[in-house]
Amino acid sequence: MRSTSFAALLSAWFFSLVLSAPVETISTALETRQTAQSAPHWVLYWDAWVTGENGPPSPSVISGFNVFILSFLLSTGPADQALEWTYLSNDTRASIKAEYEAAGIKLMVSAFGSTDTPTTDGYDAVTLATTMAQWVIDWGLDGIDVDWEDFTAMNLQNGQAEYWLISFTETLRSMLPAGQYLITHAPVAPWFSGEIYPTGAYVIVNENAGYAIDWYNVQFYNQGATEYANCSTLLDTSSTTWPYTAVFQINYDGEVPLDKLVIGKPAAPSDASNGYMETSLLATCVQQAMDQGWSGGVMTWEYPDAAASWIATVRADSWPV
Repeated sequence: MRSTSFAALLSAWFFSLVLSAPVETISTALETRQTAQSAPHWVLYWDAWVTGENGPPSPSVISGFNVFILSFLLSTGPADQALEWTYLSNDTRASIKAEYEAAGIKLMVSAFGSTDTPTTDGYDAVTLATTMAQWVIDWGLDGIDVDWEDFTAMNLQNGQAEYWLISFTETLRSMLPAGQYLITHAPVAPWFSGEIYPTGAYVIVNENAGYAIDWYNVQFYNQGATEYANCSTLLDTSSTTWPYTAVFQINYDGEVPLDKLVIGKPAAPSDASNGYMETSLLATCVQQAMDQGWSGGVMTWEYPDAAASWIATVRADSWPV
């Protein structure tokens, strides 16, 4: 996933500031938090600037989604919508969280994104996870999505990327208890191919740290113009370019439960290099998957290209709004 505007220097400065002394945070006792969510998950990311915005949109604007993710929390600190969240007053944040909770929408932050390469850049997984988990707690969010896209590290195929991700995830979970906070990952679909990645990639991550991950927002896009382009290659049998990475293949070969596999697609053609699917076709695929026992849900990048009407169409034939 891509960030549309990073305030890198500002982010680095602000991250160090808010970690040492958050001026106005939402304090929430761990023992009173109830943040578990059953499938299906209807997930919407937000990174782009929207004229006149003052925090996340009203829940009515994104009705039909039950997870809204602010992007991004970088290795150097919050940027874009994650940074804006910290600029809001304590009263405004508390009001927004209360509205989202009443509407049944979880509010999370996404870590990293396509421009951040923490493993290649030498960040210690445990230290960084500790810092990011504390940020989630301090700023009153429901959890963190790990949108780790360090292709350089993964493509080395020496096992270090997998080890880093496992350590990072387990550290997050140690600070963000299950049932009280959500932890999700957003891998690209090919990372579930053991044939392409003999060191395991996300198959190994799931095998060792899957217990700590609530679900996967799988990116079935940006992998080639003809990849995951119809219901057959998306759900049943992927191409030979990325073998064994359709939804039911990931379930069978990667041993990932069907209710943890969320189908990710761009909201509009401009939101990805390729992989866009018309909402009516995506709705058909979702219905077909449901009929075969899948219940993961759908993820899309990004608001405001997707909102209430977008998800209503996608859910129309399966879990109508």
